[in-house]
Amino acid sequence: MVSRILVTGGAGYIGSHTCKALAAAGYAPVVLDNLSTGHRWAVKWGPLITADIADRARVSQTLKAFGIEAVVHFAAHAYVGESVEHPRKYFDNNVGKTLALLDTLLDAGIDKFIFSSSCATYGIAQHLPITEDHPQAPINPYGATKLFVEQILPWYERAYRMRHVSLRYFNAAGADPDGELGEDHTPETHLIPLVITAAQGVNAAVEIFGTDYDTDDGTAVRDYVHVCDLAAAHVRAVDYLLAGGPSVSVNLGTGRGYSIRDVIAAVEAVGGRPVPVIHRSRRAGDPAALVANPRRARTALQWTPQMSDLHTIVRTACDWHAKPLAPRARVGEDSVKPELV
Repeated sequence: MVSRILVTGGAGYIGSHTCKALAAAGYAPVVLDNLSTGHRWAVKWGPLITADIADRARVSQTLKAFGIEAVVHFAAHAYVGESVEHPRKYFDNNVGKTLALLDTLLDAGIDKFIFSSSCATYGIAQHLPITEDHPQAPINPYGATKLFVEQILPWYERAYRMRHVSLRYFNAAGADPDGELGEDHTPETHLIPLVITAAQGVNAAVEIFGTDYDTDDGTAVRDYVHVCDLAAAHVRAVDYLLAGGPSVSVNLGTGRGYSIRDVIAAVEAVGGRPVPVIHRSRRAGDPAALVANPRRARTALQWTPQMSDLHTIVRTACDWHAKPLAPRARVGEDSVKPELV
């Protein structure tokens, strides 16, 4: 019998790619999304239940109707800058509503939970590459909400035997190579699509915040992971829990970092167009470099990135943004500030 997996936030960027990967692996994804930031068009591999994760009656009904065996939880607000300006919004949604979801799952007897966490839980890196035992000291409310849920889960396992996998993403990037899915955020804050749209002339320029970091070219370095590799990791996590694996937290990264100038050069090489930039001073709280040690993911989940070289990431993203009918956000500003988690 096919295992049915509830994917909260499955109409979003990583969630929709994960639904495609789950279906390809023989699972039956069921999406639950309130469509506040997700897209109906991105739900193509199973039913869509339009509901909020805090709607306990609707979630309970969905779990029972579809015979859900495990839950992959993406639904969350995810803008770092916004979290600083509106922390109550983030703690209410990312923590309060996740608690409501967890209680609904417990009442339904569901004890397998895959959590979309973040490298933002680490804060400023004390050493590179970052291992899972690195101190977790987030420097923004977004990271704090992810850490809060991570800290809840072991207590739920101890009391209720709910096993979990917490997946700490580094920088998600790229697009489905088949052209069915890609990034469509409003506003768009991720660096690679902002660089691409600047090259296209959709945005006048990309701002580079800091050119004097202690890195090879002076700009900030991040570990970019192709969204399809992230999706594959979620499938591995489902496999792992269904097979009886113990709870675990793992980094999802490549172990290699690329600078902002590396990204710009890659977009220029793939797209054949120059990228206009504006240089700014550093922003408070932006680490010079964040790079994962992904060894535990390889060991525990048998996961190794296959598409996360910078050229493939940029090529698939450029192909998506070049599609004439591709739904994507247009940012109506002369220059756009990329977020670097």
